[in-house]
Parts: sequence; structure tokens; C-alpha cells
Amino acid sequence: MENSYKEEIFTRRVRAGKRTYFFDVKATKSEKDFYITITESKRVGEEEYEKHKLFLYKEDFEKFVNALSETVGYVQTELLEKVGQPEPSK
Repeated sequence: MENSYKEEIFTRRVRAGKRTYFFDVKATKSEKDFYITITESKRVGEEEYEKHKLFLYKEDFEKFVNALSETVGYVQTELLEKVGQPEPSK
């Protein structure tokens, strides 16, 4: 019997230099629930990658997004402005 179950519902890839980040929405085996995985993939050899994965469950989405937003905002307003960002190239 063929299983029509598809674990991955949505994926978004972000390339960032030597690293690639994957944001995946996955269904549980019961298909009644879902969660997000955030994976960092970094090239460490010619065809070798090191991966780190974070599982984020729906009951934690809001707390996670708020903390991430606050942290990024702090870096942008408190740290980057004090250090001075490089001027955009013309």
C-alpha cells in the first residue's frame, strides 16, 4: 500500500555565503499537527556539509518570533548604529 503522507508542507531556503538556512513546515506522523524546523547547512569540505537543526513547535511560535524580533532590533538599533555601518556602495 502506497503512503500518501507528505511530511514536508512548506519550505523556504535562504542562501547566506557559505551557509544555507532552511525553514521547513512539517506535519507530524498523525498529520493532525505541525512544527517548524530551522536548519543551518554549512559547507565544510568539497562535498561535505555540517548541519544543525532546531525544532520549533506551534505553541512556541509567538514567543520565538518575539524574542528573535527583539534581538535583531537590539542589534540593529543599539550595536550597529554605535559601531557605524559601512556606507552603501554607489
